[in-house]
Amino acid sequence: MSSANLGNQLYQIVYMARAAMFDQGELSQLTYGAFDIAATSMQNMAQDEIEVTFPVGYNPDKTAIQSTRTYRKEELQEKYQFLAFHQLSINAIVQLVTITETMLGDIIRAVIARYPQKLGGKRNISIQAVLESTTLEEVHLRATDTLLNELAYKSPAEFSEAMNQLLSVNLLECPAFHRYMEIKATRDIFIHNQGVSNEVYIRKSGTHARARSGVKLPADIQYFLESYEQCLQITDWLEEELHNHWHSSDYEDRKTPQMEISLQEQETPLVVEQSE
Repeated sequence: MSSANLGNQLYQIVYMARAAMFDQGELSQLTYGAFDIAATSMQNMAQDEIEVTFPVGYNPDKTAIQSTRTYRKEELQEKYQFLAFHQLSINAIVQLVTITETMLGDIIRAVIARYPQKLGGKRNISIQAVLESTTLEEVHLRATDTLLNELAYKSPAEFSEAMNQLLSVNLLECPAFHRYMEIKATRDIFIHNQGVSNEVYIRKSGTHARARSGVKLPADIQYFLESYEQCLQITDWLEEELHNHWHSSDYEDRKTPQMEISLQEQETPLVVEQSE
C-alpha cells in the first residue's frame, strides 16, 4: 500500500476491519464449539457432582488464589448453556461495535491527516499540546485526537452527521448503518444497564428498538449473527463510497479479477461429448 495514495489507505482500513470481523465470527464459532464439547464431556461423566477449581484473586508473589466449588451436573449444564447462548453473543457484539467504531475513527483520522484544513479554523487545542508538539503535523494529530475523543461520546446519528460534514460521506445513506445504531445501543445497554432496556436505548435505536423500556434485551446467537452481517454490510458500503471519493487502485485490483473470472466462465463454450 502506498502512503501517497489516500484511497488505498482508506481501503486498507476497511479491509482490515472486515478481516477482524471475520476473525470475531470464527472465534465465536470456535468458542461455541468448545462449550459444546465441554458440556458433552461433562454429561458423559459418571459422577453427579463435579468439582471445578478457578482463580478468585492474585497473591503478591504472583500466584493465583484458587477456589474449588462443587456443582451438580444440571447446575453446571445451565452455566454452560448461559455462556454459549447468552454471554458469548454479548461479548461478540461488544467486539463488533469496537471494531466498527475503530474503523470509522481511523477513516476520519486518515482523511484529516491528508487534509488538516477539514478541522476548521475554530477548533481549540490547549497551549500545552501546542508547546509539546515538535512539528505542525503533530499539532494536527493532537487536534484530530481531540476531535475523535469528542465524537466517541456522540450517538451514531450524531457521529454520522459530523462525519458527513468532515468527509462528505453520509453513513445514514447506508441501510445497514441504521441497524448498527440499534446494535451499538444494545452494546451500551449491556455495559451500562445490565441489558435492561431504557429510554436512552429506545431513543438511540429509533425504529429498530427491540424492547420497551424496563424489559431485558434478548441477545442470543441469532442476534449476534444478524449483527455480524449488518457490520459486514457497512464495510462493503464504505469500501465503495470511499472509493468514489478517493480512488483506490487496491479496490479496483480486488474487483477486476472477480469480473475477469466471471467473464471467462461465461465465454467458456459448453462441450458435449456424443457417444458413438
